[in-house]
Amino acid sequence: MAIFDKIGSVFKRDSGDIEISDDYVELEADVTGSKSKITIRPFTLDSFDSIKPILDALREGYTIALINMAPLREKDQVTLKRAIDKIKKTLDANEGDIAGVGDNWLIATPSFASVYRGGHNEGPEEQQSTEVYD
Repeated sequence: MAIFDKIGSVFKRDSGDIEISDDYVELEADVTGSKSKITIRPFTLDSFDSIKPILDALREGYTIALINMAPLREKDQVTLKRAIDKIKKTLDANEGDIAGVGDNWLIATPSFASVYRGGHNEGPEEQQSTEVYD
């Protein structure tokens, strides 16, 4: 019964007294600074190396990226395609979304958000057939 007495003495507390054993450390959680905020951040693609901060921000999961690809589009179309493919692969792995806006902008979102594609980009079940049958 000596073992049970020892175990019981670790868990016993007198009113108002806190017993601290050498086996455990009591830590207070600081939850005031842990609020997660979503950031909408602009980026510019001017070289293939400029995708690194975009990918890092998207991997963190709290950033919606607005990407200006005009500078790289004017320089090198092949490098632009490689950069967009790399961003797409990262978003596919993290279940994110990407869409083009106009000719020079991309929107890339992490998994918690998606890009609305309404209007003329409706699914096949919502489009009406215009075929004429004789």
